[in-house]
Amino acid sequence: MSATFQLVVSSVGETYFDGQAISATFPGSAGEMTVLAHHEPLITTLKEGIVTVRTLEGVKEFPVRNGILECADNRAVVLL
Repeated sequence: MSATFQLVVSSVGETYFDGQAISATFPGSAGEMTVLAHHEPLITTLKEGIVTVRTLEGVKEFPVRNGILECADNRAVVLL
């Protein structure tokens, strides 16, 4: 079984994803980045692109224009 982490992708008034993820790939301002379980603490900005989330059930994609990603304590939060 793959290691997972808690991922929340939301904007004001709407939550797009809230669950366990195996990996999540983000369009970071400095380039594309992938987050896995137990990622080092990180706060960064996102640019326009696609967030790709891999879960035990499959793959989900979310378009983003910009946002903020924070990783800490085996949890990642994306604010759009």
